Amino acid sequence: MNDSRKRIRLTLVMVLDAMLICCSCSKQPDGGGGNGSAGGGGDTIKVGEYASLTGKEATFGQMSHHGTQMAIEEVNAAGGVLGKKIELIYEDDQSKAGEPATVVKKLISRDRVMAVLGEVASSRSMEAAPICQRNKIPMISPSTTNVKLTEMGDYIFRVCFTDEFQGQLLANFAKRTLKAMKVAVMTDVKSDYSVGLSSYFKSPFTASGGTILAEQTYNGGDKDFKGQLTAIKAVNPDAIIVTGYYTDVGLIVKQAKQLGITVPLFGGDGWESSKLIEIGGADVEGTYFSTHFSPEEKSSASENFVTKFQTKYHEAPDAMAALGYDSAMVLFEAIKRAGTTEEPKLRDAIAATRDHQGITGKITLDEHRNAPKAAVILTVKDGKFKFVETVTQ
Repeated sequence: MNDSRKRIRLTLVMVLDAMLICCSCSKQPDGGGGNGSAGGGGDTIKVGEYASLTGKEATFGQMSHHGTQMAIEEVNAAGGVLGKKIELIYEDDQSKAGEPATVVKKLISRDRVMAVLGEVASSRSMEAAPICQRNKIPMISPSTTNVKLTEMGDYIFRVCFTDEFQGQLLANFAKRTLKAMKVAVMTDVKSDYSVGLSSYFKSPFTASGGTILAEQTYNGGDKDFKGQLTAIKAVNPDAIIVTGYYTDVGLIVKQAKQLGITVPLFGGDGWESSKLIEIGGADVEGTYFSTHFSPEEKSSASENFVTKFQTKYHEAPDAMAALGYDSAMVLFEAIKRAGTTEEPKLRDAIAATRDHQGITGKITLDEHRNAPKAAVILTVKDGKFKFVETVTQ
């Protein structure tokens, strides 16, 4: 081998060695171990967010993202946190299964964020949560209500109530307000949220003397629900609970009216989107759903938030917007208390959140990293969502 070829070989070896060193130093998503001071070691504190900014449940992610952006703008305008500005790095998971894992791995490994905010939908949050847990990156969901989410690990948090609570309050609402003792249930079997909420509704409803006359299922994204609704109509229930998302619910309500079904239809927070009224039109008048926040509720914090949100985005905020704001603020307050972005100090500070005055109420995280608090019931009246009542159980 001549000298020039030796020099080429030596150069190649040096390049390969450098590549190996870089690979060994980079963050591997799924490999366990923390992110150290990643996300907070530069001039900014990097926070990741993943949301359904496009796709079939886009209004969920768009509203949550707007709330998050407002919180960051306010904090940065006040000087940031620990002397640094917050840098939001966000990804669109397109409302698709498989995408949350992909984008969250990118946020952790390439962008080196120190915490992750998201998602709204339970199935997508539960897809990403194990990745954050393995990498010791705190994840705060604004509004995932499926009970199993925070069971995935001690780095997983939420700032909303759970479906166990929501199912109980809907069971009480059906009997107390709707005077319904015989109910039919429609469940989206492709949605962890819908399956969970149906289960948590049925148990307390039947335990207190109610009867489930029929249980019908569908797959999210279906367009024809007349077969299920015809079977429900035949058993003559007092009311129908549909535990899915607004994209399907709007069509279900419309087709129920076409079949001559006149009993009340109601559901959970997955109904809340302006698209529900757009899809269902006049047929959704008089329906009910539980959720986390109403812009009609009066408090100094909520009124200020509603005014600023309307000024910035030219529409009223919904619960997803308010919870997006709250999840970000809980994180920023925890960073201040921890005095660092390093785990496990930051994880412990988030877990120690007590009496944080959020837009959706006071947030205190319990031993399971959930945030028990009141819900609200809304109805559709004159083409708008209207506040009915606040419910503590």
